[in-house]
Amino acid sequence: MVYKHFFGRTPEGQAVTRFTLFNHNTMEVNLLNYGAAVHSICVPDKEGRVEDITLGCDTIADYNDAPHFGGTIGRVANRIAGAKFTLNGREYPLAANDGGNHLHGGERGFDRCLWQWSTEDIDNVVVFSRTAEAGEEGYPGRLHVEVRYCLTQEDALIIHYTATAEEGDTLLNLTNHTYFNLAGQGKGAILGHRLELAASRYTPINEELIPTGEMLPVAETPLDFTTPHTIGERIGADCPQLKNAGGYDHNFLLDYDPESPNPLHPAAELCDPVSGRRLTVFTTEPALQLYSGNFLCGERGKGGIAYQKHGGICLETQHCPDSPHHPQFPSILLRQGETYESETVWFFGLTE
Repeated sequence: MVYKHFFGRTPEGQAVTRFTLFNHNTMEVNLLNYGAAVHSICVPDKEGRVEDITLGCDTIADYNDAPHFGGTIGRVANRIAGAKFTLNGREYPLAANDGGNHLHGGERGFDRCLWQWSTEDIDNVVVFSRTAEAGEEGYPGRLHVEVRYCLTQEDALIIHYTATAEEGDTLLNLTNHTYFNLAGQGKGAILGHRLELAASRYTPINEELIPTGEMLPVAETPLDFTTPHTIGERIGADCPQLKNAGGYDHNFLLDYDPESPNPLHPAAELCDPVSGRRLTVFTTEPALQLYSGNFLCGERGKGGIAYQKHGGICLETQHCPDSPHHPQFPSILLRQGETYESETVWFFGLTE
């Protein structure tokens, strides 16, 4: 069963609904139809104490200024250099909302929109949908998008994305921008969290956090998480890549067999040694953006908590940033009439 609650109103006066999902293991997930967002995820620690492990806001007014807490990001997640791209011989200008570049879909990306919603006959499922008209935030093509959340009895939250280009070709790169703190939201920095990534290559960035187009090995760099390391262990290393981003804000190319009959492949495992909580990520996407909350700077969070730098970590499964300018990256082109599907699964548990 899905429980629905009034959460507030948008500046335009539209009602926002919060949806609550439970399972038999004391796990609770709250979702918003504003931004098709994850509002909270509550799971037990090794002592059985249940706490919220995601960053977010108590009011819609606070979400208006928040850095994408929990939101569905689109039409194109991450950065596009120069805030423009060319498609079918035509150049499309976009909002330059990150210096001279375009970030997370523009001034009003998908995480700043109210979505329609529905539930299914089975328990613990909410489906959000919206249609982005041609020209929205500068993008061509009419696009219908659905995001389906399902909480399982095995403590997994499944996020399934479907999108169809209904009129004209377009670009599409969807992700979820949840900030995790496995110690509990607002409980300090995530520098002690231990991370392992199924990624032996990454895409280096320049000073504007735009990929250079290279795809380099992580070996012998502070970006090597092919074996577990804490986030804080090397974040201050004398490394141009870390200095460019003020920490980790990098795209990793996941290691997987594209011919495998199972499209889901391992992406990441995040653990908090103190609480004992663990998050394991599987996805059908080719890449993952690791962001260590470098630009958090006192934003008002749940319970009035001010979120400080490195107060949360994002594991954003997606395609590569700035893909329109790098044909060697996996394509984000969606042709008219084509349907895109993607899935990411978050498994929650305890360290052994």
